[in-house]
Amino acid sequence: MTKKQWKKGKWTVICALAGAGCLLTACGAKSSEKTEAGMKAVEEQSYEEALADFEQAVSDGEDLELVYRGQGLAYMGMGDYENAIVSFEEALKQAGMFPSNLEYDINFYLATAKYKSGDAMAAIDTLDAIVDLRENDKDAFFLRGSAWMKVGESEKGKADFEKAIELSRSDPDMVIDIYEVLANYDLSEDGKAYLNKLLSEHPKDLNEFEKGRIYYYLEDYENARNNLENAKSNMKKPDAVTVLMLGRSYEALDESDYASGLYSAYLQENDPDAEMYNQLGLCKLKAEDYAGAMDAFTAGLQVEDNPYRQSLMYNQAVACEYLGDFEKAKGLMKDYTAAYPEDEAAKKEYAFLKSR
Repeated sequence: MTKKQWKKGKWTVICALAGAGCLLTACGAKSSEKTEAGMKAVEEQSYEEALADFEQAVSDGEDLELVYRGQGLAYMGMGDYENAIVSFEEALKQAGMFPSNLEYDINFYLATAKYKSGDAMAAIDTLDAIVDLRENDKDAFFLRGSAWMKVGESEKGKADFEKAIELSRSDPDMVIDIYEVLANYDLSEDGKAYLNKLLSEHPKDLNEFEKGRIYYYLEDYENARNNLENAKSNMKKPDAVTVLMLGRSYEALDESDYASGLYSAYLQENDPDAEMYNQLGLCKLKAEDYAGAMDAFTAGLQVEDNPYRQSLMYNQAVACEYLGDFEKAKGLMKDYTAAYPEDEAAKKEYAFLKSR
């Protein structure tokens, strides 16, 4: 997985698009107009439009396995993992007797949806079957390792991660993704060991962007900044991932004003980007520019079908609270808790705001 394919590692849903070409070409499966239109809409993160196309594809009698697969990807993009699971399972019901690459592909995304829905053991069961038949599937080992971590089986998780690194030939994106998962479970030192090994054993195989990312996670922010600046200067038009990583490096070096300028410049010169707006808002919050933060979070929420909606909604309410508008903050937090009832910390914050 390259930085251009994904902004946020393997868990942002467009990772599913790594297999999208399989849908219409390599798998050799029959397709038609509305299915193709739906997949194009998924690529563009226009998920509501995609679902409408797939619904029409069902009515038009197009290949149902491909239609339901695409529908599952659209639901994943919207963060609706329960409906994604239903769609992927429906796609598998349309499959033939003998599994092909398409069925393996659908099973992998089914496992991802189960993992994201919180049912890690169900994801592991699906991934066990994939690994049994495809013992060199590095992504399946990565996902299963992540699922093992989620259920508290860290040794099994690390064993799968090491297999994923071996199979990917120490691909830096894989190693960084593994670091991020381990860090989420307070095992960042284990993750840093993988990063340091990558730097020491494969220095000539890493480009400046990759080195910058690695140094960032190793908390060597000066080297991170220097490598990322070099990577940015060599680009005709810097991409969002490079700008975000560079900006975060400057923030870590207490140069938030410069980081804010980087984010703002990118947003002025490119299409609206929800993650960039969110990071700009966080940067302004840190600088105590609460009005600027509020503006950034609000602008980010205007970006349609974006996967950062939850973070943006919460941060918008926080910025409003810092501005002293407790009545409006209460309303925003009420909306947030209604949309994301599983966030216990937000419920406590809402209770606090109601008491003001």
